[in-house]
Amino acid sequence: MRHPFIDRLLAGNRRYLAGETPGSVSAAARLETAEYGQHPYAIVIACSDSRVIPEAIFGAGIGELFTIRVAGNVLDRHQLGSIEYAAAHLHCPLILVLGHTGCGAVSAALSGGGEGYIQYITDEILRAVGEERDPDTACRMNVTHAVEMIRQAFADHPEIPSAGLEIRGAIYDIRSGEVSWL
Repeated sequence: MRHPFIDRLLAGNRRYLAGETPGSVSAAARLETAEYGQHPYAIVIACSDSRVIPEAIFGAGIGELFTIRVAGNVLDRHQLGSIEYAAAHLHCPLILVLGHTGCGAVSAALSGGGEGYIQYITDEILRAVGEERDPDTACRMNVTHAVEMIRQAFADHPEIPSAGLEIRGAIYDIRSGEVSWL
């Protein structure tokens, strides 16, 4: 049985593909979340790529997604801390790692890594993909690696019940706008 919030993300992606307006970004929504706090239904770890906008892709508005963006959707203690906060304190029942086609971070890793601070990102991607050099396969492997890191990090967490918590991966196609679930 699929988590009901996955259905909500899928419905939002269908609205996005149809060119419909995303969720509410109105002054009323802003005031409501300011007054009553945020209650996102999903945590989305996505790439920093400017073509990948989780709120638009899933038709979400203010307060609906807890979005963490970092090049290559790689994880370290900072991202895991943000996930921990959203899962334990905001009670988000769904964690989604969202990779995408044409990822520059994956391409950089496959073409020999990077220099400077970028190398922290490309090294993590290379750990995820090993000897794989096909960009699409490497992208999926990178997402799957992050999903497993999250599962391991929070397997026995005292504040995050594993029952009811769904951790999934998906790939966003930058050409079509469609999301494919892994």
